[in-house]
Amino acid sequence: MSNEHFIRIGHGNLANLSRCVAIVHADSAPARRMIQDARDRLMVVDASSGRKTRTVLVMDSEHLLLSALSAEEIARQLPATAPADEPAEGGD
Repeated sequence: MSNEHFIRIGHGNLANLSRCVAIVHADSAPARRMIQDARDRLMVVDASSGRKTRTVLVMDSEHLLLSALSAEEIARQLPATAPADEPAEGGD
């Protein structure tokens, strides 16, 4: 079995986390330009079901997945990692 992990991006849609490069807020000007450029290249998958796009998932294939969920809602689904407050090894 592969180590693929799917996350819910809203309205019954799933995204393969292992193919995701970044999860960004959609309300910034650079994100909107990125969305428009991807639309022009037919590389957008709109999974927002007609609602306001709140988050953009950038995939390794250069596709953009548009979600109506917030980045925080999506981040809650990410697999647990080591706590960030653990001290680094080898430090004084």
